[in-house]
Order: sequence, then C-alpha cells, then structure tokens
Amino acid sequence: MPSDVSEESMSLLERFVVLMYDRTSDTMEVNDARKQLFAHKSRALENIPPTQAALQQHIKRASLQGNCWNQTLVLNPELPIPSDWGWTKEASGWQPLWTTLPEASKSCHELIHCGCKKGCTGRCKCTKAALKCTALCACSGDC
Repeated sequence: MPSDVSEESMSLLERFVVLMYDRTSDTMEVNDARKQLFAHKSRALENIPPTQAALQQHIKRASLQGNCWNQTLVLNPELPIPSDWGWTKEASGWQPLWTTLPEASKSCHELIHCGCKKGCTGRCKCTKAALKCTALCACSGDC
C-alpha cells in the first residue's frame, strides 16, 4: 500500500473525472473544469465535478477499500490507519473526511457578483461587500 496518492495518479484521475462531466473538455484539472462549467456553461452545482480536495479524499477512501479487499484471504492483514486514508475518528466511529477545504458558507462571499455594465459605482454589489469584481460579474472583473 503506498503512503499517499501519487501526483501522477492524481492527475490521471482528475482528467478522467473531467471527461466524465464534459467529454469534449481539454481541461486537465477538476478545479479548472468546475470553474468553466459553472461560470461559462451555467451548470448547476450538482452537475459539476468535485473539488480537487474532495476528489483526493474520495480516491484515498477507495484505495483503502481496495487494499482491505485485496487482503481478504490474509490471516492477519496489515491494514493502514484509516485517518491517513480519508476517514476521521469521531465518538460515533469512523466518518468520511469529505474535503480538506473550509466550509462553503465561510467562503460564499466569493460568489457575490454584480450586474454592472459600465464601470462599478456605489450601487455595485461587489463594492458594497468590499470585494473586487470577478469573472462571474457582468463587467468580467474589468472595473
């Protein structure tokens, strides 16, 4: 059992996942595909790939499961520590670690976007939130 998911394996799996969500995409990374599908192709959140952090935890859990199945006929299997492979120990038992990213509600301010056509003024949602305009804004962040 490897000690971690290799960068080479991760990049191959990312490309595979990108193609599962958009078979014509030339994007190599899931985070880039998420941005493209959400911002430019108007896909709903449930129709875009997981974040790279979430995908990595899923791959770790799947690898751990495969390792356990691979040792089903071994009398005393050497099983890795689940906390190294996408699981967290809680009072109720082992629970999946879904992602290492902060909770979305803590970063939802990044989804604020304005509808300004010409230069952002005092009525701009981004300006009011003390944020810079982004690619999601009608002004494409050119303010």
